[in-house]
Amino acid sequence: MVVAGAVDRLGELLRTMLRIRAFEDAAEHASQGGVSAFGQAAGGNAAVRGPLHLSTGQEAVAAGVCHALRHDDLLTSTHRGHGHTLAKGADARRMMAELHGRAGGSNGGKGGSMHIADFSVGMLGANGVVAAGLPIAVGAAQALKLQRKSALVACFFGDGAINRGPFLEALNWARVYALPVLFVCEDNRWSAMTASGPLTAGAGAAARAGALGVGAVTVDGNDVEAVHDAALAATEAVRGGAGPRLLHAVTYRFKGHVSVDPAAYRDAGELTRALEDDPLARAARRFVELGGRSEALAAMRAAATEEIADALRFATASPLPDAAHAFTDVQNTGAGRWH
Repeated sequence: MVVAGAVDRLGELLRTMLRIRAFEDAAEHASQGGVSAFGQAAGGNAAVRGPLHLSTGQEAVAAGVCHALRHDDLLTSTHRGHGHTLAKGADARRMMAELHGRAGGSNGGKGGSMHIADFSVGMLGANGVVAAGLPIAVGAAQALKLQRKSALVACFFGDGAINRGPFLEALNWARVYALPVLFVCEDNRWSAMTASGPLTAGAGAAARAGALGVGAVTVDGNDVEAVHDAALAATEAVRGGAGPRLLHAVTYRFKGHVSVDPAAYRDAGELTRALEDDPLARAARRFVELGGRSEALAAMRAAATEEIADALRFATASPLPDAAHAFTDVQNTGAGRWH
């Protein structure tokens, strides 16, 4: 039986997940200096600039949460933030150009992968420092409350961040002042090149949030519908004045810490088991079970591939920034010098 509303909703979520996977695959090839599956060479000036941290395998968290947000809601992300940025509505062409260090990038080629931002969709920025986005999100939420706005801040961070001081400080401040924040722990079970479990005391993110009076729920981060349902419930509570909430989404990172990391430190069987629960494959099966047409699924895949191929063409055709732009967007000390 076709469940029209459910099919339409899952179709939108799946479309976003496919776009994220296509973007990450293309960026990975470009960063490695090879020829991507999209037909573009990634050597020389076309190469992605700087470290590239991929979110391949974590697409259900980004899609599920961001589809529960409004356009005026704000977002902070991590060094692994391409998926969040795309899901919040950022333009794939300008994002890809930013990764390539081009003038057509969303930050003029200055931010690159780890510091990509797009204020036009409320994306306040990715952050190369683990846990650094947490206090930024709380500050933004404090501003929203002072301005009596109904928007909220969604704050993504990884499981490694819960073992750093800003996690405690941010949740404490948000609870004390009942701030409109949805904290999202995107638990991919790895902190850079170290398994998170042996380094994390107690029951983890949700338990720590609960100890501070922050309502928390743990969800299967590979089930996009479950993530979306949990995120919707949490955002409704936050908007209703209940204060901050935490969503602990357990997923898995398919790739190494950076795009050129083969992750030889990881047990091969662990990766094999994770790949058997690919969130995209799970969502695609569910889409068909609900009555979605296989032709529609194929069309979504083709559209994602073409969109990212177009983004690569735009990025490689975009000029490099003028050298003089290095002296803009920096702090002026008032004496005509920059430090």
